[in-house]
Amino acid sequence: MSPVPAVVPDGRAPAAPLTGPVPASGSAHGARPDGRRLVLVGYVVALVAAIVAFGSDPVFGVLAGALNIVFAVFFFRHLAFAVAAARWAEADLLAPDVDLDGYTPEVAVFVGCKNEELVVDGMITALLGLEYPPDKLTLVVVNDGSDDGTGARLDARAALEPRLRVLHRAPNSGGGKSGALNDALATVDAEIVLVFDADHEPDPNALRRLVRHFRDPSVGAVMGRCVIRNGQESTMATTVFVDFLSGYLVNEYGRQALFELPAYGGANCAVRMTTLRALGGWNTETVTEDTDLTLRVLLSGQRVRYDVSAIDYEEAVVTAQRFWTQRYRWARGHQKCFRDYTWPMLRSRHLTVMEKAESLLFLLGYHVPVLSGIGVLLTVLRAFGIGDEPIIGLLPLSMLLFVGPLAELTVGLLVGRVERRAAWSLLGFIPAFALSIWITTRAYLDGMLGRQYTWVKTTRSGGTSTVAPSPAGGQA
Repeated sequence: MSPVPAVVPDGRAPAAPLTGPVPASGSAHGARPDGRRLVLVGYVVALVAAIVAFGSDPVFGVLAGALNIVFAVFFFRHLAFAVAAARWAEADLLAPDVDLDGYTPEVAVFVGCKNEELVVDGMITALLGLEYPPDKLTLVVVNDGSDDGTGARLDARAALEPRLRVLHRAPNSGGGKSGALNDALATVDAEIVLVFDADHEPDPNALRRLVRHFRDPSVGAVMGRCVIRNGQESTMATTVFVDFLSGYLVNEYGRQALFELPAYGGANCAVRMTTLRALGGWNTETVTEDTDLTLRVLLSGQRVRYDVSAIDYEEAVVTAQRFWTQRYRWARGHQKCFRDYTWPMLRSRHLTVMEKAESLLFLLGYHVPVLSGIGVLLTVLRAFGIGDEPIIGLLPLSMLLFVGPLAELTVGLLVGRVERRAAWSLLGFIPAFALSIWITTRAYLDGMLGRQYTWVKTTRSGGTSTVAPSPAGGQA
């Protein structure tokens, strides 16, 4: 029997009504000025002072031992997720459909588009194919100041389909994806808001599968599973394809199964309208509005739920440069959420001690590669005779940091029933992880130094689609 909660109320007491924003630091969206220069300087001063007082060998030995403890914690966490997914995920994927027709609240679907002419037709065709009562569904697509053919394509589709609303934002309107979604939010009144990115093409029944969870009044948001549709397009796309199998079939599934703490992922996700409005909409001061909203929903006393069977298909980045751009944005935003929400989360009365511990590990996710880089540096120093203390002999334990994710990746391939030769793609994670160390370290230093950064969209290739060509003449 899978531990994933059913779509009926799970016995948790309903959350208290939300009567206003739940800020993390005084603003309507919980945003705080980025930058912790003094903290960064403090780390350096403390390290230098310790080396002067005790010598480099003991200091680096203790540091290595502390890193090994962190790596061991994450190893057992990865292992637990892998076991949970191997034990229950496949059964949930094959389980009979439950309550897909009995609950049909009014739903608004939002999509923000900026220079998306290569993929926008496929997205619109997929949205129009969603299985849901037409009188209960509103489709709003925001053209966010595009300077390509995105606006013209959207207008052409809207002229043929009265269910589709198109909003045009002026160039440089600000706020990135969050700003576009907030503009859409101001135009509708529905019970549930469902968000997709411009390159996403959901299964026809994805909406019903997400919406059914809102029968439970404690649920504020629900995320579905995203599958890469262009995994054959390049070596990088193949690596991301396997990464997503692990991320959604193992990591997020494990967080749901073991802690009931999945993340709102920003696309193929739904949020309760009253919850969203009480929280002040999407945070325009962050570049990862999904992680930000996840924490604000939890701090409000409501929950996020994950449905592994609510599937949609998206594009993976196809080059290392695009991978850098995408993952740098994710790292900057996630690391900022750690700085902004750690103390409010640890003080929250809505989370148990175990839930706070897991949420802390979740927030630390984009710091782990930074710590891995430090571990590599300590290994190099030891090779030159620096830091050769007994405690540093535990450093090989840091290999567990790689074994844990490898276990998740392997289980993802097995549960996803990927062909055998795809196992060789695991080798691609060695250079990808090295690149991630570089990306996250750069993001961490830039964030701590307060260097300005704004939302940057991911460039699409438009090479694949799961739907037929649109009647407006475009190919997804």
